[in-house]
Amino acid sequence: MQNTKRLFAAVKIHPSAGFLNIYSNIKSALRHERITWVNPAAMHLTIKFFGETSTSQIPAIDSCLNKATLEFKPFDLEIKNTGMFGSQYQPRVIWFGIEDGNSMNKLFEAVTEQLKTINILPDRQNFVPHLTIGRIKVLKNKRIFQDVLSLYREHNSGRQTIDELVLYESILRREGPEYIPIHRYNFKE
Repeated sequence: MQNTKRLFAAVKIHPSAGFLNIYSNIKSALRHERITWVNPAAMHLTIKFFGETSTSQIPAIDSCLNKATLEFKPFDLEIKNTGMFGSQYQPRVIWFGIEDGNSMNKLFEAVTEQLKTINILPDRQNFVPHLTIGRIKVLKNKRIFQDVLSLYREHNSGRQTIDELVLYESILRREGPEYIPIHRYNFKE
């Protein structure tokens, strides 16, 4: 049997006090709904989800990610605003937006181009930089949900510097996923 790991490449997010305050307010206001909340300590912005990957592929992926990040310098991003994916009638995900002057898109494109060289093709969807803060299972009261999202639609949860890309292994556990860094790709000044 082939040895595999569930992998993804992402930038780590270190939530600010403002981020944690807004996150807590939304979570508290929607505490009666069935929503799986992302642990702020594990917050990250995924660049590429590989899924179950043969361990024999990891050196080639590592090489591609290393090449993709060679020219990157640290950059700042702002975490702003709240939204949802899915329809108003069937929301699936609550997210915080990212504003970064297109740096995340450039990183995504560099990673995508390098991975194509080893036949790992891009996903079908467009890359939309965002932080998933909650996954909606069931909503009892959609009106209250919409009101809460409207209340926090516009906010600025702080600026942070992104100075590395990380290749993570994701281990699914009953209490939530555990993310283990396998390789780090530091951006050079």
